[in-house]
Amino acid sequence: MAQQWERGDFTISTDKSRLDLGVIHGFLDRSYWASGRSVETIKRSIENSVAFGVFKGERQVGFARVITDYATFGWIADVFILEEFQGQGLGKWLTEIIIAHPDLQGFRRWVLATKDAHDLYKKVGFAALKRPERWMERHDKTSAESPDYWANDSEGETPA
Repeated sequence: MAQQWERGDFTISTDKSRLDLGVIHGFLDRSYWASGRSVETIKRSIENSVAFGVFKGERQVGFARVITDYATFGWIADVFILEEFQGQGLGKWLTEIIIAHPDLQGFRRWVLATKDAHDLYKKVGFAALKRPERWMERHDKTSAESPDYWANDSEGETPA
């Protein structure tokens, strides 16, 4: 069942039917982490996540989603607030709503990845990985996405 929270002129909603895929794709395609992600992939990712839209009236101005098993783990992903609405505390509010969502309680671990929003996430309890040496990742070289973290820092190329 969709839930909704309000603050001034803004609303956060988990009603997926309200989401504007054009806004979401437009922002993610310009982002450092999801450039090249297709609308079809975004749609599938939303269908298989808990999605949060941020709205001013009917206009979507932000988004985030949580990948979860609803029991032990939550991964916050694809968080954004449109540039013209940044600086109003909406990102922090969105993150607080996500963490407090009644269906997302009791997890042993929440994770996320960020290049430039560490201070925002520290305000809501996130910290650097305690044991990063225990984490691994695998890059699928056939993916159409080209996030900057796969680039070779010295040459700006994606590793082979």
